[in-house]
Amino acid sequence: MQNDVKLSVVVPLYNEEENVLPLVEEIAAVAEALPPFELILVNDGSTDSTPERMEQAARRFAFVRTVSYQPNRGQSAALLEGFRASRGDLIAMLDGDLQNDPADLPRLVAEIAAVDCVLGYRSHRRDVWSRRLASRIANCVRNAITRDGARDTGCTLKIFRRELIGDLPPLDGVHRFMPAWFALHGRRMKQVPVSHRPRRHGRSKYSNLRRLPRTLLDLFGFWWYRRRFLGKADGSPPAGSY
Repeated sequence: MQNDVKLSVVVPLYNEEENVLPLVEEIAAVAEALPPFELILVNDGSTDSTPERMEQAARRFAFVRTVSYQPNRGQSAALLEGFRASRGDLIAMLDGDLQNDPADLPRLVAEIAAVDCVLGYRSHRRDVWSRRLASRIANCVRNAITRDGARDTGCTLKIFRRELIGDLPPLDGVHRFMPAWFALHGRRMKQVPVSHRPRRHGRSKYSNLRRLPRTLLDLFGFWWYRRRFLGKADGSPPAGSY
């Protein structure tokens, strides 16, 4: 059967039972402004009614596909599972907590025409001040090491060409360093402001203190890898464009 899917939208879900159906309905509302697409909902070992809500969405909307596994392995694993299951030439990703606005998807699709990846950044964040401050400090420290120029790596809303999946190693935490891996491989990237909304239902899965040790370890690992990276197959160094 010929694949007519041009865009795969991947959404990782962990205990988001109240957000699943509203999110899918919002994506359906902008469907006419998108190329032929599929929505891949990935259940990352949820312990609530998220799997049932996913199946309800799949019965209501033909564009919905579901992936589910146990136990919970984290956002990076869920995203990589979704990428592997995807069929589109373009891959978009957004959070399942309704803080990303699906109405931004058509603009990201339009912006990728001349680049390999479009990164959203939250121009007006709707988080508490402590999370905004921690994110600003973390981005400054991370940029000093990764040198990818990304303004907001905590924003999940991104779109990239299918071949960029090969740039991403199967590592826990890789979702926080996607611009860094893309830049390392010389990919052309563009950054655009996107909406950010307050969380309506459920609780955040992250805290500043809980994330800090893992992020520092990941930064050291990326610094080590970048120092030993040989560049592209022709021996030339990567030269990313922003």
